[in-house]
Amino acid sequence: MTLDDEKARWEEKVVQPIVSKYKERKAEFTTPSGIPLPRAATPQNSDYMHNLGFPGEYPFTRGVQPTMYRSRFWTMRQYAGFASAEESNKRYRYLLDQGQTGLSVAFDLPTQIGYDADDPMSLGEVGKVGVSISSLKDMETLFDQIPLDKVSTSMTINAPAAVLLAMYIAVGKRQGVAMKQLRGTIQNDILKEYVARGTYIFPPTPSLRLITDVFSFCEKEIPLWNTISISGYHIREAGSTAVQEVAFTLADAIEYVQAAIKTGQQVDAFASQLSFFFAAHNNFLEEVAKFRAARRLWAQIMRERFGAQDPKSWMLRFHTQTGGSTLTAQQPENNIVRVTLQALAAVMGGTQSLHTNSMDEALWLPTEKSVRTALRTQQIIAFESGVADTVDPLAGSYVIEYLTDEIARRAMDYIQQIDALGGALAAIEKGFMQNEISEAAYQAQMAIEKNEQVVVGVNAFQSDEKIELERLKVDPSIEENQRQRLAALRQSRDQGKAAELLGTLAQAAKSQQNLMPLLIECVEHDLTLGEICGVLRQVWGEYQPPVWG
Repeated sequence: MTLDDEKARWEEKVVQPIVSKYKERKAEFTTPSGIPLPRAATPQNSDYMHNLGFPGEYPFTRGVQPTMYRSRFWTMRQYAGFASAEESNKRYRYLLDQGQTGLSVAFDLPTQIGYDADDPMSLGEVGKVGVSISSLKDMETLFDQIPLDKVSTSMTINAPAAVLLAMYIAVGKRQGVAMKQLRGTIQNDILKEYVARGTYIFPPTPSLRLITDVFSFCEKEIPLWNTISISGYHIREAGSTAVQEVAFTLADAIEYVQAAIKTGQQVDAFASQLSFFFAAHNNFLEEVAKFRAARRLWAQIMRERFGAQDPKSWMLRFHTQTGGSTLTAQQPENNIVRVTLQALAAVMGGTQSLHTNSMDEALWLPTEKSVRTALRTQQIIAFESGVADTVDPLAGSYVIEYLTDEIARRAMDYIQQIDALGGALAAIEKGFMQNEISEAAYQAQMAIEKNEQVVVGVNAFQSDEKIELERLKVDPSIEENQRQRLAALRQSRDQGKAAELLGTLAQAAKSQQNLMPLLIECVEHDLTLGEICGVLRQVWGEYQPPVWG
């Protein structure tokens, strides 16, 4: 008898008598992406070497390195930044002292959309959801006593990413650190801002020009730097399914690769500096499979679609952050358990870098204690759980391999739909991705409201309790202090040189020259983020999202 025959026999003779007496909890079990889960999975009929292979080899389903965490743990980051550069610097040094191995910078909203702290548009927002950075002096303070040749830094910045990278380079130079020694990542992913997050400034064409300028400059000058972190995280946080997260992220990545190739760059020259950023949510099995499927798909896309020859170009390297949208204000201690499951899924899925959210983030900015607990979660997984001692520990699980195949297949179906629409940018302009995400978010919320999906402490197992957690408060004087510092900076700098550079920048923005060297010169002469972005706004205009009927 075949395996299928044996399974049919088992279903009829063993399962049905039990099910007729004791009904299963649901008529159908599916993942949050709607993938049916078999009662008991059986081996997949797949070509092992084509679909799985070995860790460190094409198609990288099992991991991008042959030994993974047996050689070195993932980079343990905590996304942090609030108030002033001084306050954030203290938090960074605290986290490094606690065993964190990389920094991850959160910028406030004005910084994210290219406004200085003293701009009227910044009123009431300075230092609230991240650190306020308006000038090179702010950036120097942010990294005071932090050696940039020894620390890897990730910066969550998109529309003005090139300007913040220029500041980071300039700080390194003042520390005596050569550009070739700098290690880190800028998010620099504008397409997902149009789709899901909204902190855009410029229209797509000049935005893509800034991104490809960074690609070209870093390929020559900063070889250890990840020039982009193509983000599915914000797509997922906006309500997408895991399948959509993979599909839309890779579709955006295809658009970036095509844009760079159009400028004359060779794919194998820049592809190894591309990185990715995914969310980890609560459905453990689907999340592990998602990461494995994304690696396989990207390897196939880079080798077969773009003809990349270098194996490093085929590798999907990614940072993971646990899901902020999954955290609850009710019973916040439960979030420690959620974050642990999500972090474990990221590690089991082979992440290169990980941030664990703090239990109180659904309520306010996290305190040092809650951040320490979140970091300790990673350290316990690394040093105590044993899951880092073998590569791809869930490989061979019938259900994991089934889900990996299904996610890869369904994500590729989406990518083909996006190709038919003209690519990621065209799909965004037509509202395709946004509508798909909105529908998925609606369905997920309806499942919670109908109690089809249990959220512990929210729609089940509730309790009346007073939340008694320590709260982090941002000093409101931060904004006024930043205004005074900016006024002093503008008064003390070489005004003639500043005016000259702003004029040069305006002309360069109209040309095709790479803007990175000029941006470095601008920040080194104390031009501010807002002044630089203001000139680019005048030349390029601002993005206006389309209205869909």
